[in-house]
Amino acid sequence: MPANDGAGASAQAGGPEEDRPVAEEPVAAGVSEQTAGAGAAAGRLEARQVRAMFDRIAGVYDLMNGAMTAGLHHRWRSRAADLAAVGPGSRVLDVATGTGDLALELERRVQPDGEVLGSDFAEGMLDRAREKAQAAHAARVRYEWGDAMRLPYPDGAFDAATVAFGARNFENLSRGLSEMRRVVRPGGKVVVLEITTPMKPPLSTFYGLWFDRIVPVLGRLAGAVAKALSVAKPASGERDAGSVAEAYAYLPSSVRRWPAPEALASEMERAGLTDVRWLLIAGGIIAIHSATVRT
Repeated sequence: MPANDGAGASAQAGGPEEDRPVAEEPVAAGVSEQTAGAGAAAGRLEARQVRAMFDRIAGVYDLMNGAMTAGLHHRWRSRAADLAAVGPGSRVLDVATGTGDLALELERRVQPDGEVLGSDFAEGMLDRAREKAQAAHAARVRYEWGDAMRLPYPDGAFDAATVAFGARNFENLSRGLSEMRRVVRPGGKVVVLEITTPMKPPLSTFYGLWFDRIVPVLGRLAGAVAKALSVAKPASGERDAGSVAEAYAYLPSSVRRWPAPEALASEMERAGLTDVRWLLIAGGIIAIHSATVRT
């Protein structure tokens, strides 16, 4: 997501890249621990569980992203911003913005008179995003609550829409992509940055070890730290450290069920997008898809 997000820390930024045309839980209120735990293990959670999960881990989210990717997630977001093809004066929507890193990257590109809107349905994440924007003196970005399944914006309102490590958490991928396409003007770009599963050793071997063994351990450590520092924010009646750990058990499973690059490209075409292309970076662990809204 990153847990909207997440990727192996040893991914190499200088790894092979390919640009090809087509051929992103802890217990929610009223949800049992067993139900949430099973959902996390399967990589499938209801929208309310996803929202509760990200509200809870907001305090450790950036720390975990840095640890899991060795800080490379900033570089990957920069590449995604490149593919959004925006510039001064552009208006951009970053869906499932999380703590706002991609929105901040886009904000630097639309200055001095453009605008970036970061949308998310987890208020805990939005609080962190606003703090970061204020610290960075980013005047051309703002953050507001929004549901990716029903974006509260008119048709064609933006020059581009992006999502980084968040599409895996869409309740319905087809609907989420269609909503992104709807709010972008004809000729504008839709960009999806996500983790993907490498198929060939040795990277596939390392990938499995990292996500199945190491990431859950990091999640348990983050949960313990969150509890000690009181940075995790459990809702009424919910657990804290255990739920943070479950969030990072959810990550590997959600990545495994995510479509391969070719399949995601087909989903984007079915959503009404054209000229769908993807870029594989970090040795094939990260895929960035870009597409154009039909004119």
